[in-house]
Amino acid sequence: MENMVIELGYALDTFYFLMCTALVMWMAAGFAMLESGLVRAKNTVEILNKNALLYGIACIVYLLVGYNVMYPANPVSSVIPGIDFLLGADNSAEDVVAGGEGAPYYSAMADFIFQAVFAAATMSIVSGAVAERMKLWPFLIFAVFMVAVIYPVEGYWKWGGGFLDQLGFQDFAGSVVVHMAGAAAALAAVILVGPRKGRFGPNGEVRAIPGANLPMATLGMFILWMGWFGFNGGSELKIANVEEANAVAKIFVNTNAAAAAGMVVAALVARFLFGKTDLTMTINGALAGLVAITAEPLAPSAGVASLIGAVGGVVVVFSVLMLDKLKLDDPVGAISVHGSAGIWGIFAVLISNPDATFMGQLIGTVATFAWMFIASFVVLLIIKAIMGLRVSEQEEAEGMDVHECGMHAYPEFGPDHIK
Repeated sequence: MENMVIELGYALDTFYFLMCTALVMWMAAGFAMLESGLVRAKNTVEILNKNALLYGIACIVYLLVGYNVMYPANPVSSVIPGIDFLLGADNSAEDVVAGGEGAPYYSAMADFIFQAVFAAATMSIVSGAVAERMKLWPFLIFAVFMVAVIYPVEGYWKWGGGFLDQLGFQDFAGSVVVHMAGAAAALAAVILVGPRKGRFGPNGEVRAIPGANLPMATLGMFILWMGWFGFNGGSELKIANVEEANAVAKIFVNTNAAAAAGMVVAALVARFLFGKTDLTMTINGALAGLVAITAEPLAPSAGVASLIGAVGGVVVVFSVLMLDKLKLDDPVGAISVHGSAGIWGIFAVLISNPDATFMGQLIGTVATFAWMFIASFVVLLIIKAIMGLRVSEQEEAEGMDVHECGMHAYPEFGPDHIK
């Protein structure tokens, strides 16, 4: 009977883990819809292609090598992980039953696929930031390096038991390890690729370039919001007892509260600053709230989680405005949502998690940003020297859909059909 209870708990935790994985995988659709809604119609097919292909590439590369860099069997040191290829065998029933308290409580394969969709999500952050002017295949080549080495190394530092974990750096589901890390890579790419033509005037004036499909962008926001329940909830790793079940429920409540507060507050701030309720700020406010609570969605009360999300909503609006002043062109606000709100979220951990220290959070944030930015900048610089990063002026003017993909997203409205 006892063995049956152990095996049932193992099955339930594994099933929960896999369902959360499916939710996080669904975020790939959210990124695709959000980004394709916020770019111009002439670049829609290319951004959809980019999001689809980066997901496939990320899954293949993480299976081949990335997972074993992030979770090495024999690490070289607390800074340098080991390297291995493909996956080993899953847990046996004998190991699970005989292992007692230290036994694995979910499938090793479930852990891999959950981590794989996290890796793909990190790469998706870069996609929107360089939309409408970065070549498709150089981007996908960068995705190989990002998921094989760059992201797994810093992931190892925290989640693989490396030096940041040993220092006491606290990041429950990845405000820094995933979101700010992706934003740091995106910042390197944005600097190297440069702004879209016409985005900034000769005297420094900021010119808005509206997206073509805001209903699609709003759908993307809600898909991401839904997927975040798996992102944060799955990071609890267990559900098969009363304490863990209650913890998962609390994570869901706090995740939702932070998103709602971030969205509403960002809309209010935009209304105050611009005199209008900017939908893109509403969307990014919800996402900023989600990013901010990701670092610690379990410890705070629902009220504190709402406060954390609300501050994230304020942060994202002013971050977008600051990047505009710096002439850093980010069509979807990815650097602000995932970077600025991620930094706020990692320090907000200090409000409710007694295990966190300011120095631990600071070192973790600085080390992760430095590695992700410098490593990404170097790899992108090499790719730029070999094959270039940016499309030609003609391709940018006519749209990447026809030049990179040979088709229009909305052919009825394409130049060949306009008389």
